[in-house]
Amino acid sequence: MAFVDLSAREIHCKVVYYGPGLGGKTANLRFLSEHSRPELRGRLISLSTDSDRTLFFDFLPVDLAPMRGFRTRLNLYTVPGQVFYDAARRAVLRGADGIVFVADSQEARLHANVESIRNLAGHLKSYDRDIAEIPYVLQLNKRDLPSALPTDELWRRLNIKGEPTVEASARSGEGVLETLKTAAREVLMDLRRRPVPRVIPPTTAAAR
Repeated sequence: MAFVDLSAREIHCKVVYYGPGLGGKTANLRFLSEHSRPELRGRLISLSTDSDRTLFFDFLPVDLAPMRGFRTRLNLYTVPGQVFYDAARRAVLRGADGIVFVADSQEARLHANVESIRNLAGHLKSYDRDIAEIPYVLQLNKRDLPSALPTDELWRRLNIKGEPTVEASARSGEGVLETLKTAAREVLMDLRRRPVPRVIPPTTAAAR
């Protein structure tokens, strides 16, 4: 979960990109890694298979504009979409401050999207968290494909709570940055409503 490092004057938040296999989660992070300013992001770490599918997770740290004198960092993760990595998906979700659900807009993948949302809700529940309460953004990816379902139909089938929704094509980058900005806004608004753990500098702790 989010925490404040008082000595470094940093706020760290965790955002997880969730969704069915081959839906575009890794493509989102790759675009951000390749097109964001180097001084505002770390190195993209990917644990993938020979077929370029995520084995455990992708990780990319991204810095936002300072907030009240603190540097704000979003630690972005993806989860593997394959069913047999279910335990890995659950592990990556631990401590998430926000979720981006990357839906595959293709008609043939509608059922996979629905099942993935149910899977997400179940894993959050195992951590005593409610999908209706966590900051959540729905990205409708692959809008450039001819097999993509109409946006209103996807909204009707996949929307949970009136969450912010962004149309995207992650490979070209359309909607990727807007998705990140929307997720960041939702997470930071949530942080203002609840207490955030603070990391006390060692010198201060020793003096107590």
